[in-house]
Amino acid sequence: MNLKQIRYALAVAEEQSFTRAAQRCHTVQSALSHQIAKLEDELGCSLFERTSRRVRLTTAGQAFIPSAQRLLAAKQALVEEVTAASSTVSGTLSIGTISTINAIDLPSMLDKFHRHYPAVNIRLYVGMSEMLLEDVRQQKIDLAFVGIWPGDIDLLPVSHRRLIDEPLVALVAAQHPLAGCERVSLKALSEVPLVDFYSGTAARRQTDRAFQAAGIKRHVSFEIDHFEWLENLVSRGLAAGIVPISTAQRLSTLVSIPIQDGPRRQVFCVWPQPLSKAAERFLQCGGIVVEE
Repeated sequence: MNLKQIRYALAVAEEQSFTRAAQRCHTVQSALSHQIAKLEDELGCSLFERTSRRVRLTTAGQAFIPSAQRLLAAKQALVEEVTAASSTVSGTLSIGTISTINAIDLPSMLDKFHRHYPAVNIRLYVGMSEMLLEDVRQQKIDLAFVGIWPGDIDLLPVSHRRLIDEPLVALVAAQHPLAGCERVSLKALSEVPLVDFYSGTAARRQTDRAFQAAGIKRHVSFEIDHFEWLENLVSRGLAAGIVPISTAQRLSTLVSIPIQDGPRRQVFCVWPQPLSKAAERFLQCGGIVVEE
């Protein structure tokens, strides 16, 4: 048994496909299948049920995954500890971020970090806050920037720092009926077509709870999973959006309107323990304190 075999098995489990796992591991499928077969032979059991449509974990495979993840994490920690002892920061830094992260100058942080630590490879992931929080909990990424409704602080991992607390504003096209308003109420917004993120997401909860608290029912005409869709639909005049003020400020062709008694969102940086040396240095580049 070796670490390559374990890494291959984890990739198959996560991708539920030998083909996609091979692509992810930058190898051919036959080589990946051969290594997993050797691993199963040594373990004396099958880790996967193979069908024509998908790959599923067996009961033994389900027991294998958590231990395999811990083993790879321990290997990575060992590498980082030895690297830190030699005063060199290298390896890979995995960073997750929501798409509406304009309140944080992430490109400048990346620029400063890369100039100081060019040996570190950086992987960037964009996703919903709840997905990124789960990735942090499972230590799939080193840190993440997420947006949270103030009432959802308990969802955060233990290690986190609040970076921004900002209001959400209405976003409309210049020709929209609300475009001339100096301020808009939640009631007025409930009477026009709206675009928002999928129900159940952290981004959606921010607006849902604001309307619920005001006792106002609204209808979301368009549900999206990425901010670019919101921007496109708003720019065509199909709907009004509700976005962080820092995001609205960079969209000069659209009109942002303050919302009376509107919702707020907080941006947090979150990370698992122990914090990797590369992640610690990256946060230092952004002036983010990781210790009390």
